Amino acid sequence: MHVKKGEIYGFLGPNGAGKTTVMKLIMNLWKPTIGEIELFGKPLTPQSYEVFRRIGSIIEFPTFYEHMTGYENLQMHCEYMGYYQHGSTAKVLELSKAAQKPVKNYSLGMKERLGIARAILCKPELLILDEPTNGLDPAGMKQIRELLRKLCTEQGTTILVSSHILSEIESMADTIGIIHQGRMRKEIGLKEIEEMSLAYMELTVQNPERASYVLADQLGMTNFKVLDGGMIRIYDNRVTIEEIAKVQALNEVAVTSLGRKAETLEDYFLKLTEGEREKNF
Repeated sequence: MHVKKGEIYGFLGPNGAGKTTVMKLIMNLWKPTIGEIELFGKPLTPQSYEVFRRIGSIIEFPTFYEHMTGYENLQMHCEYMGYYQHGSTAKVLELSKAAQKPVKNYSLGMKERLGIARAILCKPELLILDEPTNGLDPAGMKQIRELLRKLCTEQGTTILVSSHILSEIESMADTIGIIHQGRMRKEIGLKEIEEMSLAYMELTVQNPERASYVLADQLGMTNFKVLDGGMIRIYDNRVTIEEIAKVQALNEVAVTSLGRKAETLEDYFLKLTEGEREKNF
């Protein structure tokens, strides 16, 4: 696993693949039984303490002193991190709208926001976030996404973020790593996925068997795939959408929809992880 300085690295994998375990290993919460971890160019050891002044993190659910307010929790964090910058706590608390309430009265989304505020409070060089938009509404997710991009571009913060919402990762990451059954399956840049992404036409009909026969017999097509729900993906770009629609209509095939599409990060992820799953069965 290789996270480059100044990038947003999207860490993906099915439930139980090992994403949170890797993050705990990086944060020295768990110790590796084999291999080694390198942070900022130096090996991580059980005695590595100072390095964590340079890191902010949320792993699993953020925890706080429940009887204290959000503001007091952040002030305490500054104390034990040895970080003193006037106004910094008030600035990050713009993420949380209940600074003076005891944390025990916070909703899940409010705690998540406070956790992110705490993670970025000391201006870390590396930010590690495990499912940071968990419990947030769409507006909150958008705010966090924009914040992470701003931290990366304006402050040069390196961000390692995991999420089960692939569209969120697709909209902000520079590089993705896909882990499956504890092993890294692929590291690839989002731009590279876009460049290699296969464009295709998606045809939905009431009678996929007859539609397939028409594609093969009337148009000489072989590069297409029949899916569930009467859907056919056509990867042959020699024939236009208009030609396909016309020939299907002439052969009395009822077309529900027909359009041009491209593979998404979700398509790429499922192809990789489901392919690995099939090999193991």
